[in-house]
Amino acid sequence: MADFYFSNTVRPRRSLLSVPAINLRALAKLKALDCDGVIFDLEDSVAPDVKDEARGNLLTFFKETPLAGRETIIRINPTSTNVGQRDLKAALECAPSAILLPKVEQPSHIQDVAELLAEADAPETVKIWAMIETPKGVLNAAAIAESSHTQAARLGAFVVGLNDLRKETRVPAEARRTYLVPWLMQIVLAARAYGLDVIDSVSNDFRDLDAFAAECEQGRAMGFDGKMLIHPAQIDAANRAFAPADEALEEAREIIAAFAKPESVGLNVINSNGRMIERLHVSQAERLVAMAEIIDQRKAEKE
Repeated sequence: MADFYFSNTVRPRRSLLSVPAINLRALAKLKALDCDGVIFDLEDSVAPDVKDEARGNLLTFFKETPLAGRETIIRINPTSTNVGQRDLKAALECAPSAILLPKVEQPSHIQDVAELLAEADAPETVKIWAMIETPKGVLNAAAIAESSHTQAARLGAFVVGLNDLRKETRVPAEARRTYLVPWLMQIVLAARAYGLDVIDSVSNDFRDLDAFAAECEQGRAMGFDGKMLIHPAQIDAANRAFAPADEALEEAREIIAAFAKPESVGLNVINSNGRMIERLHVSQAERLVAMAEIIDQRKAEKE
């Protein structure tokens, strides 16, 4: 696979707040929130009889309220429906960071939308994200990532949807997600194999912030980049959990400094403070430091 299939762009995606496009009050609060991105929902959270109103809300919001420094993602209905086609047309007028497709189960679901974006002459900056939220989606996650992750396909990230997956598999909701972990790890592995970011599912009880924080820590340990949120109260815990840890940052800076020494030039493995470190760890360290710098810069701009 050619290297250009993989994105080297560093973006914090610790906290992606999902907001129903019909909810004007929630939209009005977004500018003051510290989430890394917003998922504007035109799908499940918008009733059929107010879809047009929700699209209009988005067009007005994007025209009047730029969210500087944060990603904007619009979740649409399936483009195999007339509703989804109208959603996509409105979404492209907004020119978001990404279009989020629901219930992606096979590569053609990505490819079909990529063709629609090409026909509409959508900017290359508009990416496609895929909700993996059905048994077929989990089983085909690697195929979706492999066959769709090309320049033309625009695929940039997977987002896990556990509510639908639980419903279809009949796995009950429980605190540690014990019987869902194998599937979550399968999605993470598929995403990483083909250079995609991967976002953990929502946690439905936004009042229990201790349980939410524990789920964030579990998601970080499994390798997720961040979490999809349903309430602003969840932002701080997600930002803390998925931010680079102080100890990891210190180690990353040590690795970068060690390989920058003149005596390390041309070496693929060095001894640093009694540890053998490979050059491949440098790119990981640089990414971690870059992520921390972006987060610190955004924090400084808000103060």
